[in-house]
Amino acid sequence: MHSHCLSEHSAALRNKAYSSVELTQHYLKRIDSAKDLNAFITVTEELALEQAQHADQMLHHNEAHALTGIPMAHKDLFCTKGVLTTCGSKILSNFVSPYDATVVEKLKQQGMVMLGKTNMDEFAMGSSNETSYYGAVKNPWDVQRVPGGSSGGSAAAVSARLAPVATATDTGGSIRQPAAFCGLTGIKPSYGRVSRYGMVAFASSLDQGGLVAGNAQDAAMVLQAMSGFDQRDSTSLQQPVPDYGKVLEQSIRGKTIGLPKEFFGDGVDRDIANAIQQAIRELEALGAKTVEVELPNSEVGIPCYYVIAPAEASSNLSRFDGVRYGYRTENYTDLNDMYEKTRAEGFGAEVKRRIMIGTYVLSSGYYDAYYIKAQKLRRMIADDFSRAFEKCDLIAGPTTPDTAFVIGEKNDDPVAMYLNDIFTNAANLAGLPAMSIPAGFDDKNLPIGLQLIGKYLDESTLLTVAHQFQQQTNWHLKIPGIPNAPSGSGGSD
Repeated sequence: MHSHCLSEHSAALRNKAYSSVELTQHYLKRIDSAKDLNAFITVTEELALEQAQHADQMLHHNEAHALTGIPMAHKDLFCTKGVLTTCGSKILSNFVSPYDATVVEKLKQQGMVMLGKTNMDEFAMGSSNETSYYGAVKNPWDVQRVPGGSSGGSAAAVSARLAPVATATDTGGSIRQPAAFCGLTGIKPSYGRVSRYGMVAFASSLDQGGLVAGNAQDAAMVLQAMSGFDQRDSTSLQQPVPDYGKVLEQSIRGKTIGLPKEFFGDGVDRDIANAIQQAIRELEALGAKTVEVELPNSEVGIPCYYVIAPAEASSNLSRFDGVRYGYRTENYTDLNDMYEKTRAEGFGAEVKRRIMIGTYVLSSGYYDAYYIKAQKLRRMIADDFSRAFEKCDLIAGPTTPDTAFVIGEKNDDPVAMYLNDIFTNAANLAGLPAMSIPAGFDDKNLPIGLQLIGKYLDESTLLTVAHQFQQQTNWHLKIPGIPNAPSGSGGSD
């Protein structure tokens, strides 16, 4: 069953090939057998089977939606009523949310079955899924390597076929980078397309919910259900949501793809550069045209991001103080001592680093020099995209400069770790939709991702181009061999 994609499960459930309970039990067994990947923080077996039984009733009475009965997983920063929501942090290790995030609510209404909550970098701060209080997640393609971050648990789970789809979030590349490292389709929609209500905030002006899936068709089905206006989120857009599924079969003949020269220079691994060039040729064979574009301020994207994101994080994370919920230190003398010890014990090193950076750039004397300047650069980066889109319909390039690296390899060099997002964070700074799709493998048999960036609110074009590419290639069909998984899970196809 796990070799089927989400859309195939949807058809099989309607044709009574198997029930939602049977499908859910199958995935729960796979999750149990692949614990070494550390992809899940919480497995909700009892709740999943209860939801699957309800889904089977909906299917029996012809009350089902396209996603009814299909198992999935949530990244552990989406609040889930009655279920632990930790954000991968000790400070929330005992927090059980009293409500559902809008994304959780919407997918529950569709009849999807929650298998559990996936591991993640602490408060989504990281590019390797090594900063989690619950330990590093391992990449199913090579368990000595990282799956990417911060949505590494979601990516590892879908890549290992422990779930057909999982929610994720992207602040500077945290959907696309792990999707590239794990050989998946991952999409970050336009800022405001998906509600952030109940999604624990890292950097509020950059965070956006999305998902990782096996292919563009599956991604379109789930994104359709996740999207839409939410009055509880002040940044949610009152814009109609297109029918993403209807446009997938449209020809991309005549579409113009912009190739930023800044994405194809030195610093990109040779195997990645070759794979991306081959992917571009595949798109040209489908009738697309290419044109060189310029994103001259892309080189300042990393420093711009690492001023704005920590600044917002230092404010957002001030609410975690041990008073109302979450972890509280056991021994303290007064209120200030309780605050200090709780936060010192509850936050990990990377979170502390970013809070300190954020507090510094917002402090008197440095606000104008750093934060205001970063916001001006952000506007310039967005303007670069606007000028580029006057010449093209979408932009393509590598998702990452390298493939998945060895666990621990970059822990002593935060800057080297941050540079993993060099091609991804500009889309967040500009609020644009972007996705990564599988485009090949390097000489170590590690997946390579092709990044597509679209015009604001034009997820349809990205999904159509991705789907047409996947009709001509089979990179998205490759499955890693998983140690200790049930029989039939291995192999490369």
